[in-house]
Amino acid sequence: MGLLVKLAVRGLSLLGVLLAVLLLVVVALGATGLSDKVLGAIVNEEIRGLRQSLAQTIRDPDDLERALQARKEQLAEFYGLDQPWYLRMPDTVRRVLLLDLGSARTLKSFAGSTVVSDIVLERLPNTMLLVTTALAISAAIGLAVGVKLATSVGSKIDRVVSYLSAASFALPTWWAGILLIILFSFQVRIFPFGGMFSPTPPGSALERTADLLWHAALPILTLVAVSVGGWTYTVRTMVLNTAQEDFVTVARAKGLPERIVMRRHILRVAALPILTSIILGLAGSLGGAILTETVFNWPGMGRLYYDAILALDEAVVIALTFVFTLVYVAARFTLEILYMVLDPRVRY
Repeated sequence: MGLLVKLAVRGLSLLGVLLAVLLLVVVALGATGLSDKVLGAIVNEEIRGLRQSLAQTIRDPDDLERALQARKEQLAEFYGLDQPWYLRMPDTVRRVLLLDLGSARTLKSFAGSTVVSDIVLERLPNTMLLVTTALAISAAIGLAVGVKLATSVGSKIDRVVSYLSAASFALPTWWAGILLIILFSFQVRIFPFGGMFSPTPPGSALERTADLLWHAALPILTLVAVSVGGWTYTVRTMVLNTAQEDFVTVARAKGLPERIVMRRHILRVAALPILTSIILGLAGSLGGAILTETVFNWPGMGRLYYDAILALDEAVVIALTFVFTLVYVAARFTLEILYMVLDPRVRY
């Protein structure tokens, strides 16, 4: 019963994080006047288009202005511009919390839908294919190499890989992407330089999948190249710090085989911080990689956030912020459960 109470308390605290993030976004959009400017620009654009169409049927300038003014007042009421932001925005937060993400002002899905949930669900698989796959590959390489390095500290291979890891971690993603495009797309001409499919994609499902993977190879290679060093060095450091603890020394003094010491005494203890990095990394990967997706023209969640900010589409910005925070909260709650499973001491 105590375990369930603890999880319930953690769940409520994480829900508070979710509400706090949404309120901060609302205040940032409302108090700065950005929301009013965006909606005002949308209303003015609609009025401009309406003026051109009505000017062909209404010849009297006064009648035309009265018709436009009436329509402008209707649009202002529809968008809530007749109310201050602190009265208009809470309704947006309420709808988002109920997973009613609303409709985008300017952005559309590939099928032409303006419903935000349709736009997000359309982009999410693209990001999972690109960013989540790259993260999984980097984490797997980092675990394998990092554990190996921790068992041979100070060796030549340890020094070489440590230098390479530092160089990998220091690489700017956008610079590495452009460099790989120049090398593999324009010089060697192995991979395409952007997009998800060829201009004329193949007809069969198998060929279309192969074409998709061909286009995804270079951006995945870019993300792996700039992140695998960080994963390797992080795992090496965590395992190395655990290996220097007193209980590991005692286990070795008892004459236990090194593989038993590594598996039961080192890796099991180091699993918690490593697991934290992996779970939160996977959750963060669903947010996409803005620079990489922009460089490679990949229509994922990161590119959607970039487009929403450029288009000043507040509905999409608020919805994406909520989705990203919700994924983070779910990941943190999952970690709370895994901590208690892997380490019973956490319960107390």
